Amino acid sequence: MAQSDVSIQDLVDPWWEGTTSKIPEPGMLVWAFVPYVDQVPYTFIPVGRKDPRKHEEATVRIERLEITKSYACSPPLPVAAMSLDRREVWAAYKAKKRPCLILSGPSSKEVDGDLTKNLPKKSYAKTVLLAPYHGADQEGRAGYPPQLMERIRHAEYPQFFADSLPIDGKTKESILRLDHLQPFGFNYNSFELSGFKLSNQAFEVMSDWLHWRLWGGLPARQDPAEKSILAIFWDFMNE
Repeated sequence: MAQSDVSIQDLVDPWWEGTTSKIPEPGMLVWAFVPYVDQVPYTFIPVGRKDPRKHEEATVRIERLEITKSYACSPPLPVAAMSLDRREVWAAYKAKKRPCLILSGPSSKEVDGDLTKNLPKKSYAKTVLLAPYHGADQEGRAGYPPQLMERIRHAEYPQFFADSLPIDGKTKESILRLDHLQPFGFNYNSFELSGFKLSNQAFEVMSDWLHWRLWGGLPARQDPAEKSILAIFWDFMNE
């Protein structure tokens, strides 16, 4: 095999495996609506009601959401379906349903109920951290050029990870965007399970890769003589 064709998946077998678990956990492949992070969002501002007696419907104005602008209403227009406090806004983002990898599940330690009695649920609600996959095949302006894909496969960029997903899709290869980590609510409507997850060894590689992305290097190991799979792969690529 030519060095240009290798990837870190060649060192792990299996990489993906099937799962029947219905409980989201780290390493699982899921589907979620992921907003585009490079866009300017819009906001919906209630400006009136068609029927003054109905509080479930409103006429809204749509405009760009600007960080330096004040959106506080005084007094706020009462619309039951669009209630806000004075520091909140409605934000609208263009999003796309994408395959995503769960990198962190909800905490295994529950907060004692006595400590959350008078708190709103949003103050302690469970969340998961997802990273989205983007199609890598070039199609028009979308995708990634072959020269960049080769360098991504060779583990040169901590923010990108090349992979072939075990699900049907329009692209043969995908890029996991570790610079697009996002929290999602831990509820049935936040994401959809795919029936696949990374093997234990593959998730160990991904954990090291995420550590590289967040802290600039690999985590220290108890035995300094023991090398991670990612470190072994780097050694091979530098031969």
